[in-house]
Amino acid sequence: MILSCAIIDDEPLALNLLESYVNKTPFLSLEGKYSSAVQAMNELPQKNVDLLFLDIQMPDLNGLEFSRMVNERTRIVFVTAFEQYAIEGYRVNALDYLLKPVSYVDFLQAANKALQWFELTNKPETIDSIFVKSDYKLIQIELKKILYIEGLKDYIKIYTEDQPKPILSLMSLKTMEELLPSSQFMRVHRSFIVQKDKIKIIDRGRIVFDKTYIPISESYKIEFQHFLEERSK
Repeated sequence: MILSCAIIDDEPLALNLLESYVNKTPFLSLEGKYSSAVQAMNELPQKNVDLLFLDIQMPDLNGLEFSRMVNERTRIVFVTAFEQYAIEGYRVNALDYLLKPVSYVDFLQAANKALQWFELTNKPETIDSIFVKSDYKLIQIELKKILYIEGLKDYIKIYTEDQPKPILSLMSLKTMEELLPSSQFMRVHRSFIVQKDKIKIIDRGRIVFDKTYIPISESYKIEFQHFLEERSK
Protein backbone atom coordinates (compact mmCIF):
# COMPACT_ATOMS: atom_id res chain seq x y z
CA MET A 1 0.00 0.00 0.00
CA ILE A 2 1.31 3.47 -0.92
CA LEU A 3 0.27 6.48 1.15
CA SER A 4 0.22 9.92 -0.44
CA CYS A 5 1.54 12.56 1.94
CA ALA A 6 2.34 16.25 2.30
CA ILE A 7 4.57 18.28 4.61
CA ILE A 8 3.88 21.71 6.09
CA ASP A 9 6.65 23.45 8.05
CA ASP A 10 7.85 27.05 8.04
CA GLU A 11 11.45 26.02 8.88
CA PRO A 12 13.35 25.22 5.64
CA LEU A 13 15.75 22.79 7.37
CA ALA A 14 12.90 20.86 8.97
CA LEU A 15 10.97 20.85 5.69
CA ASN A 16 13.94 19.43 3.78
CA LEU A 17 14.68 16.86 6.49
CA LEU A 18 11.14 15.53 6.45
CA GLU A 19 11.21 15.45 2.66
CA SER A 20 14.36 13.30 2.78
CA TYR A 21 12.65 10.95 5.26
CA VAL A 22 9.61 10.61 3.00
CA ASN A 23 11.77 9.93 -0.05
CA LYS A 24 13.54 7.01 1.61
CA THR A 25 10.36 5.44 2.98
CA PRO A 26 9.10 2.99 0.30
CA PHE A 27 5.39 3.22 1.11
CA LEU A 28 5.21 7.04 1.14
CA SER A 29 4.67 9.26 -1.91
CA LEU A 30 5.22 13.00 -1.51
CA GLU A 31 2.42 15.04 -3.09
CA GLY A 32 3.56 18.44 -1.89
CA LYS A 33 5.59 20.41 0.64
CA TYR A 34 4.63 23.84 1.93
CA SER A 35 6.32 26.51 4.01
CA SER A 36 3.05 27.75 5.51
CA ALA A 37 -0.45 26.54 6.26
CA VAL A 38 -1.84 29.42 4.19
CA GLN A 39 0.05 28.18 1.14
CA ALA A 40 -1.13 24.62 1.76
CA MET A 41 -4.72 25.78 2.20
CA ASN A 42 -4.75 26.98 -1.40
CA GLU A 43 -3.30 23.80 -2.91
CA LEU A 44 -4.03 20.79 -0.70
CA PRO A 45 -7.81 20.63 -1.33
CA GLN A 46 -7.08 19.66 -4.95
CA LYS A 47 -4.91 16.75 -3.85
CA ASN A 48 -5.97 13.45 -2.32
CA VAL A 49 -3.56 13.27 0.61
CA ASP A 50 -3.65 10.36 3.03
CA LEU A 51 -1.08 11.60 5.54
CA LEU A 52 -0.03 15.09 6.59
CA PHE A 53 3.15 15.90 8.52
CA LEU A 54 2.20 19.21 10.09
CA ASP A 55 4.19 21.76 12.10
CA ILE A 56 2.25 23.52 14.86
CA GLN A 57 4.04 26.84 15.46
CA MET A 58 3.58 28.80 12.23
CA PRO A 59 2.63 32.43 11.51
CA ASP A 60 -0.84 33.53 10.34
CA LEU A 61 -2.41 30.06 10.64
CA ASN A 62 -0.94 27.51 13.05
CA GLY A 63 -1.01 23.75 12.64
CA LEU A 64 -3.74 23.09 15.20
CA GLU A 65 -6.04 25.57 13.46
CA PHE A 66 -5.21 24.16 10.03
CA SER A 67 -5.77 20.56 11.17
CA ARG A 68 -9.45 21.36 11.71
CA MET A 69 -9.76 22.38 8.06
CA VAL A 70 -8.34 19.31 6.31
CA ASN A 71 -10.35 16.40 4.95
CA GLU A 72 -11.43 14.16 7.81
CA ARG A 73 -10.01 11.14 5.99
CA THR A 74 -6.51 12.66 6.08
CA ARG A 75 -4.47 11.45 9.04
CA ILE A 76 -2.24 13.99 10.77
CA VAL A 77 1.17 13.62 12.41
CA PHE A 78 2.15 16.78 14.25
CA VAL A 79 5.82 17.76 14.15
CA THR A 80 6.90 20.47 16.59
CA ALA A 81 9.60 21.62 18.97
CA PHE A 82 7.11 22.20 21.77
CA GLU A 83 6.13 19.20 23.87
CA GLN A 84 3.25 21.00 25.57
CA TYR A 85 1.20 20.70 22.37
CA ALA A 86 1.02 16.90 22.57
CA ILE A 87 -2.30 16.69 24.41
CA GLU A 88 -3.88 19.40 22.24
CA GLY A 89 -2.76 17.46 19.18
CA TYR A 90 -4.60 14.33 20.27
CA ARG A 91 -7.74 16.37 20.90
CA VAL A 92 -7.97 16.96 17.15
CA ASN A 93 -7.47 13.22 16.46
CA ALA A 94 -3.83 13.39 15.47
CA LEU A 95 -2.44 9.97 14.64
CA ASP A 96 0.92 10.72 16.25
CA TYR A 97 3.13 13.47 17.59
CA LEU A 98 6.83 13.92 16.78
CA LEU A 99 9.14 16.18 18.76
CA LYS A 100 11.91 18.07 16.93
CA PRO A 101 14.64 17.28 16.14
CA VAL A 102 12.96 14.26 14.54
CA SER A 103 15.03 11.11 14.02
CA TYR A 104 14.28 8.81 11.12
CA VAL A 105 13.46 6.01 13.58
CA ASP A 106 10.69 8.10 15.18
CA PHE A 107 9.48 9.27 11.77
CA LEU A 108 9.33 5.72 10.47
CA GLN A 109 7.40 4.54 13.52
CA ALA A 110 4.78 7.26 12.94
CA ALA A 111 4.62 6.45 9.23
CA ASN A 112 4.16 2.75 10.00
CA LYS A 113 1.37 3.64 12.40
CA ALA A 114 -0.36 5.53 9.60
CA LEU A 115 0.14 2.63 7.19
CA GLN A 116 -1.38 0.25 9.70
CA TRP A 117 -4.35 2.57 10.22
CA PHE A 118 -5.11 2.70 6.48
CA GLU A 119 -4.64 -1.04 6.05
CA LEU A 120 -7.04 -1.71 8.91
CA THR A 121 -9.69 0.70 7.67
CA ASN A 122 -9.45 -0.65 4.12
CA LYS A 123 -9.84 -4.24 5.36
CA PRO A 124 -11.88 -3.80 8.52
CA GLU A 125 -13.51 -7.21 8.51
CA THR A 126 -10.37 -9.33 8.12
CA ILE A 127 -8.12 -8.24 10.97
CA ASP A 128 -7.69 -10.23 14.16
CA SER A 129 -5.42 -7.89 16.13
CA ILE A 130 -4.37 -4.26 16.44
CA PHE A 131 -1.33 -2.41 17.78
CA VAL A 132 -1.72 0.44 20.26
CA LYS A 133 0.89 2.72 21.77
CA SER A 134 1.16 2.49 25.57
CA ASP A 135 4.03 3.76 27.74
CA TYR A 136 6.24 4.32 24.68
CA LYS A 137 5.67 0.73 23.53
CA LEU A 138 3.54 -0.74 20.78
CA ILE A 139 1.34 -3.48 22.19
CA GLN A 140 -0.48 -6.03 20.05
CA ILE A 141 -4.00 -6.82 21.23
CA GLU A 142 -6.11 -9.67 19.89
CA LEU A 143 -9.56 -8.33 19.01
CA LYS A 144 -11.32 -11.45 20.28
CA LYS A 145 -10.00 -10.74 23.80
CA ILE A 146 -11.31 -7.18 24.07
CA LEU A 147 -14.34 -6.78 26.32
CA TYR A 148 -14.87 -3.03 26.09
CA ILE A 149 -13.03 0.27 25.63
CA GLU A 150 -13.54 3.34 27.76
CA GLY A 151 -12.75 6.86 26.57
CA LEU A 152 -11.32 9.31 29.08
CA LYS A 153 -10.89 12.68 27.36
CA ASP A 154 -7.44 12.30 25.75
CA TYR A 155 -6.91 8.64 26.63
CA ILE A 156 -8.61 5.29 26.23
CA LYS A 157 -8.64 2.25 28.48
CA ILE A 158 -8.83 -1.12 26.74
CA TYR A 159 -10.24 -3.89 28.93
CA THR A 160 -9.43 -7.44 27.89
CA GLU A 161 -10.50 -10.79 29.28
CA ASP A 162 -6.96 -12.00 29.97
CA GLN A 163 -5.47 -8.93 31.73
CA PRO A 164 -6.35 -7.77 35.28
CA LYS A 165 -5.66 -4.13 34.40
CA PRO A 166 -6.71 -2.15 31.31
CA ILE A 167 -4.22 -1.03 28.68
CA LEU A 168 -3.92 2.76 28.67
CA SER A 169 -3.26 4.54 25.36
CA LEU A 170 -3.06 8.21 24.39
CA MET A 171 -5.61 8.36 21.56
CA SER A 172 -9.23 9.35 21.13
CA LEU A 173 -12.14 6.94 21.34
CA LYS A 174 -13.20 8.07 17.87
CA THR A 175 -9.85 7.06 16.40
CA MET A 176 -10.12 3.64 18.04
CA GLU A 177 -13.69 3.25 16.79
CA GLU A 178 -12.47 3.84 13.23
CA LEU A 179 -9.84 1.11 13.63
CA LEU A 180 -12.23 -1.55 14.90
CA PRO A 181 -14.41 -3.65 12.57
CA SER A 182 -18.06 -2.66 12.95
CA SER A 183 -19.10 -6.30 12.60
CA GLN A 184 -17.53 -7.01 16.00
CA PHE A 185 -17.71 -3.74 17.93
CA MET A 186 -20.27 -1.04 18.52
CA ARG A 187 -20.40 2.32 20.24
CA VAL A 188 -23.05 2.39 22.97
CA HIS A 189 -22.12 5.63 24.71
CA ARG A 190 -19.90 8.63 24.04
CA SER A 191 -17.40 7.02 26.44
CA PHE A 192 -17.77 3.31 25.64
CA ILE A 193 -17.28 0.82 22.81
CA VAL A 194 -18.16 -2.83 23.48
CA GLN A 195 -17.51 -6.08 21.69
CA LYS A 196 -20.84 -7.49 20.57
CA ASP A 197 -20.07 -11.16 21.25
CA LYS A 198 -18.97 -10.39 24.81
CA ILE A 199 -22.34 -8.97 25.81
CA LYS A 200 -23.92 -11.59 28.10
CA ILE A 201 -25.93 -9.61 30.65
CA ILE A 202 -28.08 -6.48 30.25
CA ASP A 203 -29.46 -5.09 33.50
CA ARG A 204 -31.98 -2.22 33.37
CA GLY A 205 -30.57 -0.79 30.19
CA ARG A 206 -26.93 -1.28 31.12
CA ILE A 207 -24.41 -3.80 29.83
CA VAL A 208 -22.74 -5.75 32.62
CA PHE A 209 -19.11 -6.87 32.58
CA ASP A 210 -18.35 -8.42 35.95
CA LYS A 211 -18.81 -5.48 38.37
CA THR A 212 -18.82 -2.81 35.67
CA TYR A 213 -22.12 -1.41 34.40
CA ILE A 214 -21.90 0.32 31.01
CA PRO A 215 -24.75 2.71 30.19
CA ILE A 216 -26.42 2.85 26.78
CA SER A 217 -27.02 6.47 25.88
CA GLU A 218 -30.14 7.71 24.13
CA SER A 219 -28.32 8.40 20.86
CA TYR A 220 -27.25 4.75 20.58
CA LYS A 221 -30.37 2.99 21.94
CA ILE A 222 -32.06 2.44 18.57
CA GLU A 223 -28.93 0.90 17.04
CA PHE A 224 -28.46 -1.26 20.12
CA GLN A 225 -32.07 -2.43 19.99
CA HIS A 226 -31.61 -3.43 16.35
CA PHE A 227 -28.55 -5.42 17.38
CA LEU A 228 -30.54 -7.24 20.08
CA GLU A 229 -33.36 -8.02 17.67
CA GLU A 230 -30.91 -9.48 15.15
CA ARG A 231 -29.35 -11.67 17.81
CA SER A 232 -32.78 -12.86 18.98
CA LYS A 233 -33.82 -14.22 15.59
